[in-house]
Amino acid sequence: MSSARIDDGYLDTLSMFGIKPGLEATCELMRRVGNPERELSFLHIAGTNGKGSTGAMLECMLRGAGFTTGFYSSPHLIDIRERFRVNGLAVSEEDYLALSSELAAAARTDTGRPFTFTYFEFTTVLAAMIFARAGVDIVIWETGMGGRLDSTNVVRPLASIITGIALDHQAYLGDTIEKIAAEKAGIVKPGVPVFTGIMPEEARRVISDRARELGSACFSVTRPFDGPVSRHFDGTRTVQEFEYDGRRIALPLMGGMQRRNFQLAALVVEKLAPTLGIDPERAFRALANCRWPGRCDQVSERLIVDGGHNPDGIASLCEALKETFPGEKFTVVFAGFKDKDVAGGLRLLAELAAWFIFVPLAESDRPSYSGEELIALAKDSGIVADFSAAPDAASALKLAYAGAPRRILAAGSLYLAGEVLAASVDPAAVLNLE
Repeated sequence: MSSARIDDGYLDTLSMFGIKPGLEATCELMRRVGNPERELSFLHIAGTNGKGSTGAMLECMLRGAGFTTGFYSSPHLIDIRERFRVNGLAVSEEDYLALSSELAAAARTDTGRPFTFTYFEFTTVLAAMIFARAGVDIVIWETGMGGRLDSTNVVRPLASIITGIALDHQAYLGDTIEKIAAEKAGIVKPGVPVFTGIMPEEARRVISDRARELGSACFSVTRPFDGPVSRHFDGTRTVQEFEYDGRRIALPLMGGMQRRNFQLAALVVEKLAPTLGIDPERAFRALANCRWPGRCDQVSERLIVDGGHNPDGIASLCEALKETFPGEKFTVVFAGFKDKDVAGGLRLLAELAAWFIFVPLAESDRPSYSGEELIALAKDSGIVADFSAAPDAASALKLAYAGAPRRILAAGSLYLAGEVLAASVDPAAVLNLE
């Protein structure tokens, strides 16, 4: 075990934010460990927002229907092992250390060809190793960024799933909806069915045209669910209930965005059920147990944590909060990276905020706004509210709880979500989905 801990340090030498588009290095590292991806069946998910929540629903439904599942997602919130879940449980520390040590040794091997690997390339190959060794039936396989040149795009899946398209990562993916859609459509494979969520028409057209070129059937959610919805607090979180295709659905994830994500996950399950032998009734019932930490996550009756980090994601958060807690104002703990449209997100949240408490992010490899810079940005954006700055997330939470007895919302970054959850809940509640 001690040697595993020493070798595990290899991952720490790789930049978490290093981006190197292209598949050659991932293919090479997969080859060095025996191509574990060839032993697995994948549902490959891309999209600007919603891919994690859609993946969590699919994982929950398939596990509920009796399948052994793997779920690869990113980024992690408090512990890297969250990225690798088997049957909803984060990989054990023992297995993580042993397999990451084995992969680190393979990555260091001198093959006569000069390869360097990024953090995400390493974790992608590690995920395939973990799931292959666990013998899972099906893997929910989430892209990191983009699709066409994303490290996850080295597999031939059972289905390609694209949740939605909005402007984000423009420096890498393009500065228009069409260009971003084309990058996401890069996960489409010849003859493999494609499923798309609700998205701008110009994005849907790009993806459907690509599917047609490759002879892939394309199934789309075209309209948001518009039926009646009821809600109740079950003592832990708010559950929304609604009728869908003759079934009563209980979904313990808040807001219209999650209903739209559900529509996409349901479409995938229904279309693949005959091929994979899925019992839809068991799958849909299982959704009552669905969890997805840090995404419009009601941690307690008073605290809500969300990792939305672009205006599209924050708009969905605001929609959910207005729907679930009509008329309420919130104490908003907020942080943001400087490469995001933070001003746009603040303007959306301003309608719901009585008090902003701004904090910097602890992550040192990527510049974030200080609390004082965020106060200045909010004022320059014409936002009228009370403003405070705190040195870190834990201090901000303490300040928020000492203030007016409002609900507290932590938002602006998945990294802030991780810091807030680390200060608020048992780690097992973040690591595991059951």
